[in-house]
Amino acid sequence: MKDLPADQDAASIEIANRLFFRFFQAANTLHTKGTQALDEFGITTQQWSVLGALSREQASTGMGIGELSRFLLVSRQNLTGLLTRLERDGLIERATSEEDRRSRMVKLSPKGRELWVALADPIHAFYDGALKGFSFDDRLQFIHYVSLLQRNMAQL
Repeated sequence: MKDLPADQDAASIEIANRLFFRFFQAANTLHTKGTQALDEFGITTQQWSVLGALSREQASTGMGIGELSRFLLVSRQNLTGLLTRLERDGLIERATSEEDRRSRMVKLSPKGRELWVALADPIHAFYDGALKGFSFDDRLQFIHYVSLLQRNMAQL
């Protein structure tokens, strides 16, 4: 912003403030409304994200805890608590890695897979409502810009 005139510099700062505040609001709304959408299933939005990560084809044989932590962009400490609750509820299984006996792998249990299937319709309804007014192209562009923002923030 060094090359911008003072009024544009101030405008850029204001736009940046508004944009990041909107992301903060959107994250809070996702947590609140997402929790409401999942209430009947007894899981939180954080547990939803773990189940979603583990439901992917690439994770069918399990994921290491470090790998899952990096994928979800959460600390291992936060992830450990989530995994403990999901394991207690029978939704995931932890096992020693066959490739590295010191490493633990996490995967969906049969009960976890059943729950993920049951969550599909409510989750898709939530997505459809949240993305109302976004065209297919808007959605692709939004993915691009949010990904770019996330990469930039990760490099700070």
